[in-house]
Amino acid sequence: MSLTRLGVILTDRGSRYAVSGAPVTSRAEVDAVLAELKADRAYARATHNTWAAVLPTGALKADDGESGAGMVILRMLERAGVTDHVVIVTRWYGGKKLGGDRFRRVQDCVRAYLEATGSVGS
Repeated sequence: MSLTRLGVILTDRGSRYAVSGAPVTSRAEVDAVLAELKADRAYARATHNTWAAVLPTGALKADDGESGAGMVILRMLERAGVTDHVVIVTRWYGGKKLGGDRFRRVQDCVRAYLEATGSVGS
């Protein structure tokens, strides 16, 4: 398992966003990737670590308190045709609510990850 961390790639009104991911084929591997990521105290203390993966057994996602963000990640993975991979968007809350913009920031992170890893579909 090789965790790819792009680190903090954008900020919006004080909130910082980072994106990470790794190849996975099972829920146990997703959990192992999350554990590896959270072994870094900065990520463990983040406000949200939302993620999604399309596995042979089906799609999985988790909002980690950022309601709806897991589905945003999942839809982007499905649209790009990315399978057997987990993408995690981490947010450190900056004190101001972003409303619907938070979904755009999640999309920006996933797009940056897909481009950086060469996983961009059509």
